[in-house]
Amino acid sequence: MRTPAPEKALPKDPDGEPHDLGFNYASVVGMAMYLCNNSRPDITFAVHQCARHSFNPKRMHAEMHAEYLKKLGRYLIKTRTDGLIMRPDVNHMLKIDCYVDADFAELWNSEDEQDPHCVKSRTGYVINVGGSSIVWSSKLQTLIASSTMVAEYIAMSTVYRELIPLRDLIKEIAAALDVSNGDLVSMHTTIWEDNVGALTLAKMELPRMTPRSKHIAVRYH
Repeated sequence: MRTPAPEKALPKDPDGEPHDLGFNYASVVGMAMYLCNNSRPDITFAVHQCARHSFNPKRMHAEMHAEYLKKLGRYLIKTRTDGLIMRPDVNHMLKIDCYVDADFAELWNSEDEQDPHCVKSRTGYVINVGGSSIVWSSKLQTLIASSTMVAEYIAMSTVYRELIPLRDLIKEIAAALDVSNGDLVSMHTTIWEDNVGALTLAKMELPRMTPRSKHIAVRYH
């Protein structure tokens, strides 16, 4: 069944009229956020789009966003007996796979072009341990990326902040469970990234900033 996610980002409506949706919009979004953060990664993007406008929903949101929430509810009802199928790789229990991607200037052409938020990119990633997904996220970047390479590089830096402490945690758990030293030595992590420019910058032994990348040196490199 297709996930009820909007094809593009849902726009703001700063000048719209306030509207009573007939239900507590923020409360429903909060319950959906709990689900997507704990057991339903398939609805993450759809929920986050609705959550962006939960503070002060306008008339347009009553027609668009509330309808997405209703579709999301129907989707959850129809898939209530489904769930995440975890198939851990027993031969590589300490193997970590990290899949990361970025959507460059995601909100462009969907919101006011004079609004700085409309040119922000989106970071998305999933971290698997032993073949099972345990961490996932989809969120806007705080820095405005000037190119696809910068957006992808920021996404990689963001996921590293999750990945490094996760590796340390897994090592502690393995030690507590008396995992052999041989298994700990063989522990390795694979980062899956599809942007050549971001990979080239990340693989440099010594950070060498270029005119196009020097502004991200302190914060992300």
